[in-house]
Amino acid sequence: MFDFPLPIHSTIRPNGHTPQFPDITVDPNHPFALTAPNPLPAAQMSGLAAPMVLARFATLAEAMQGAIDHAEGIAPDAASQMMAILDRDDRLVLAGAASDCAVAWCHPVTSAAEARSVVNEASQLRAQAGRAQDWREPDLAQRLRQRADLLDARLVDPLWRGFAARALQIAA
Repeated sequence: MFDFPLPIHSTIRPNGHTPQFPDITVDPNHPFALTAPNPLPAAQMSGLAAPMVLARFATLAEAMQGAIDHAEGIAPDAASQMMAILDRDDRLVLAGAASDCAVAWCHPVTSAAEARSVVNEASQLRAQAGRAQDWREPDLAQRLRQRADLLDARLVDPLWRGFAARALQIAA
């Protein structure tokens, strides 16, 4: 019934410190926010939870590097966690799964038709995850929800699709 995003794992490094973004001035006027899903169960179940802002950046390239810096704090054996970069109007610019010092960015859809197809496929995966949960297969249900989350991560705002695709080409 409720679809939960990828689990948020502690961002505490082995030495007990949370990762910081030392060369970033915390400026709420910076246009790009690096976010992660809100891990609080009440927030997830409400459906109204805003993502947690991890840091703000002046450029998309800095935000992408900030996501990689954040991924360095994820334990090597931990499950990946979804991260998203939003603009100042909370539009999705880019999203991906972070794990073990890397971020696997999801390529944005290229058209409205592809977006509809992605939404349909993600919806089917979530329905399958619900059935798997009913069959007492929590691992399968979790994998299906993760696949659906990765598909949803491709649903970049139409304003940013071309720009995000080009940014990924340059980063590769």
